[in-house]
Amino acid sequence: MTSERISARTKLLGAASRLFYTDGLTATGIDTITAEAQVAKKSLYNNFSSKGELVGAYIDERHQEWLVLYQQRVDAASSPSEAVLAVFDAYIDHGEREAELGFRGCGLLNAAAELTAGSEGREAVRAHKEQVEQILLEHLRDIVDDERAAILAEHCAFLLEGAMMRAGLEGQTVRLYRARELAVGLLAGLR
Repeated sequence: MTSERISARTKLLGAASRLFYTDGLTATGIDTITAEAQVAKKSLYNNFSSKGELVGAYIDERHQEWLVLYQQRVDAASSPSEAVLAVFDAYIDHGEREAELGFRGCGLLNAAAELTAGSEGREAVRAHKEQVEQILLEHLRDIVDDERAAILAEHCAFLLEGAMMRAGLEGQTVRLYRARELAVGLLAGLR
């Protein structure tokens, strides 16, 4: 597909995604986004009613990107334990994809930190994180009873998010790999 055939919406969302991740939501203005996307400012408002709507689209897109990475990993899993690790691997995959931009951790958590409590964007990020924990829970239920699975799912979710925060602060994905190693040990202890 040539750049002439890429829709203005796709260009805008791509530019906003890169800029929101590298520079933050607040620091990224509409003029910077339209310049990066190489579209007229009017194109932005033809596709998004506001910067807030563009931020919402960014959050939704990041969530969908992660779900695709997770689905690819879980499709290759041959056991419930491997399915749990697929969640960790999807986090690693997403982090590695961001390395070229200068890894800053979870783009969703970074965005949420800039949004007001109760805002639609923060709620979308919370829903994503809850969905990740629910995915972990479903896989863990195939290994242990429901009560233990709930505790372990929360534990794994905390492990993932803590590792992502540290990885973002350190600017590299090493902590995500370490979190996966810890999860392998945790899962091995369940047998």
